[in-house]
Amino acid sequence: MKHRQPDPIGTDPEPGEVPGAARHPSAVPTGSRVLLLNATFEPLAVVTAKRAIVLMLTGKAECVEESLGGAAFHSENLTIPAPSVMRLSRYVRVPYRHTVPMTRAGVLRRDGRRCAYCGKRADTIDHVVPRSRGGTHSWDNCVAACRTCNSKKADRLIEELGWTLQVTPRAPRAANGLLVLAVEPLPSWEPWLGQRAA
Repeated sequence: MKHRQPDPIGTDPEPGEVPGAARHPSAVPTGSRVLLLNATFEPLAVVTAKRAIVLMLTGKAECVEESLGGAAFHSENLTIPAPSVMRLSRYVRVPYRHTVPMTRAGVLRRDGRRCAYCGKRADTIDHVVPRSRGGTHSWDNCVAACRTCNSKKADRLIEELGWTLQVTPRAPRAANGLLVLAVEPLPSWEPWLGQRAA
């Protein structure tokens, strides 16, 4: 079995790093996220920076917006600005999805990162009807919440506390193309994400 030789200057590449790429002060981690748009500029998916570079090098995608701060990937004879948003060169037909998979990041984004109970900044999610009392882990029963309200509510119903919801929880429309609801979007993606799910 072959063993990988140690790097002679003591800078072995990180797992998943582009082979031959040199470390650089403005280098970007290969696991960084990049918004991938279809050829029609519709949000399609979120990929790692490493995958984004491979798509660019093979001519399957082009950079639409570079990462802030001048981050780049460097090899012995090539420097590629790190993309933040990129677009496929050819249109990819995506089967229509009637529902968007529910995630914590998706609930926070849907509710604008505002607590459904007090309106302050939310950093977690809460089950309106607690799971211990038969509530489901679904779009219709989960809301963004601050840790204070989440802790105070515990496993009680809002009626028992005299609270009211400031938002009506419901599933976002899949037609919005918000597949990126699965992760927390970067500020640079906002112009490409279109209208927030209603």
